[in-house]
Amino acid sequence: MSDVQPDDAKQLVHQQIKQQISENPIILYMKGSPQAPQCGFSAQTIECMVACGQRFAYVDILSNPDIRSTMPEYANWPTFPQLWVGGELVGGCDIVTEMFEAGELQTLLEATSA
Repeated sequence: MSDVQPDDAKQLVHQQIKQQISENPIILYMKGSPQAPQCGFSAQTIECMVACGQRFAYVDILSNPDIRSTMPEYANWPTFPQLWVGGELVGGCDIVTEMFEAGELQTLLEATSA
């Protein structure tokens, strides 16, 4: 039997998420991978990200169920994908797509990776 209580486990996941966001200037929490997105929203977001030409990290929430279940509470954002830039939540597919189409996503990503 484990000594880790449910609240402790959740705190560990929160710490893991916080570390991922702090260590990666641009990080996308998505279903699948950039090479094989597992939902249409993740695929659309990846298209926008790749078109901007900036390197980014990603976390496949399908293979990380603890992150998948904890992230909506952590971010106060219920859906995936979630794009984080410079430690701040940018948003999901609709927001990323709108920003891309307006030219704002490219500017934000370039400023963050500079």
